Amino acid sequence: MPSRRFGSFPDSIPAARSYVTAELDSAPAGLCETAGLLVSELATNAVRHAGGNEFVVEVQTFPEEGRLWVGVTDTSSGLPVLRTPAVTAESGRGMQLVSLLADRWGARRRRHADEKTVWFELDFTPVAS
Repeated sequence: MPSRRFGSFPDSIPAARSYVTAELDSAPAGLCETAGLLVSELATNAVRHAGGNEFVVEVQTFPEEGRLWVGVTDTSSGLPVLRTPAVTAESGRGMQLVSLLADRWGARRRRHADEKTVWFELDFTPVAS
């Protein structure tokens, strides 16, 4: 499964987005755009809330199933929670976007108690070659 490590700082967020969209270079444009947006949200959470030095982005496509899986692993065991921020809040809507745009999403703790992976899946119709 293709993966890449990123330093846990704000400049890594657009780099993670670019990495995912580059991995999907032959995928339909809408899939790339949605995957890029969602990985940006997960990378932002990893940078802002995990407190570690790095996070890892994994990308896997299942063309025969028409499914894309993207995961972001960070060094926090705290699982994400969907919340409803105040209308005037300037942040706090990232997981709502993930929930609305992904076909499936979830989170799991890793072997190490201080790591978790937050993931999403997007369905697609494979492009005939």
